[in-house]
Amino acid sequence: MRSILSLVRGRSGGERDSPERSMDPRADDQPPSPRSHVIDSAIYVDGRRDVTPELPEAFEFLKKTPGSMAWIGFYRPEDAVIVNVAEEFDLHELAVEDAIVAHQRPKADRYGDTLFVVLRPARYLDEAEEVDFGELHVFVGQNFVITVRHSETPDLSQVRRRMESDPELLAKGPQAVFYAILDAVVDGYAPVVAGLQNDIDEIEVEVFDNKPGVSRRIYELSREVIEFQRATQPLLVVIEGLIAGAPKYGMDQEVQRHLRDVADHAITVAERVSGFRQMLHDILVVNSTMVAQAQNEHMTNLTEVSNAQNEEVKKISAWAAILFAPTLVGTIYGMNFEVMPEIHWWFGYPFAVLLMAAVCLTLYVVFKRRDWL
Repeated sequence: MRSILSLVRGRSGGERDSPERSMDPRADDQPPSPRSHVIDSAIYVDGRRDVTPELPEAFEFLKKTPGSMAWIGFYRPEDAVIVNVAEEFDLHELAVEDAIVAHQRPKADRYGDTLFVVLRPARYLDEAEEVDFGELHVFVGQNFVITVRHSETPDLSQVRRRMESDPELLAKGPQAVFYAILDAVVDGYAPVVAGLQNDIDEIEVEVFDNKPGVSRRIYELSREVIEFQRATQPLLVVIEGLIAGAPKYGMDQEVQRHLRDVADHAITVAERVSGFRQMLHDILVVNSTMVAQAQNEHMTNLTEVSNAQNEEVKKISAWAAILFAPTLVGTIYGMNFEVMPEIHWWFGYPFAVLLMAAVCLTLYVVFKRRDWL
């Protein structure tokens, strides 16, 4: 345990983050949560609660009572508490380090006779319309189950009450307890799936109603779905591995059946989440298409207005050119210079009028042929 103790000392000088946490820029924005220790500690014999001792007494009682099983639950424990438990139950230092650092992806590792599993429970917050993800570490040994919870979810007290109400199942040992915990985590995904489905339905309505801000909501929901997929997809591999190794590690047949049922539920959740991701991608494409169509329609309207304005400008310009010709002639002959032969010419006035009329008529014909008038 020297490396674990050095890890604890290192964390006292400065927190050591897991790679998953260090790669997440949002991790530094999360305020530290208050810590507590043991939520419940009980010794079970033949599927029934025998004693509820303090933590040091539980270690001694477990050693002295053959056929007993310890079920100890922690909620955000201090590092030293986990180290103490690790020494008593001979937990592997790598698993203990993961439990201390936290922020792990779902996985299952075996260290000798001890199974270490990381689960990512989730719950849907109706008011905020978002998904809150938690983290649960489970150590499963031959005669003990230790849970280290780093979040509000799941409520393992309900799992404990359920198992205590079924002594026959609880008597099957730590693997049965782990099944119940896993089942509670997977069942907790159902409200999240329903909440996400409702959000997607609302977004579809907003997209076709052309409501502003829907693109941002699609993006935010896509991030939640991706995070949910990261919590559920690796869980399938974990459960498949547990089922495959059940005969080797002596898992009870009834527990195996229950575990297969959990696997079916987990597969359903994973398929729904995968479908949500594809749906959001399709909705985003549809929204982009509709936005582009709206922009094209707007540009078309602007073009039509511009064309109409151009037609009016052409007509005004044509009539201005037609009226400019007689104005020019009249202006020239209105300068009253003495040396202007046409002024004293008897046909000067009729000639000027005919000239203006001819120029105007010619311009009118030219503009008419070019559809300016």
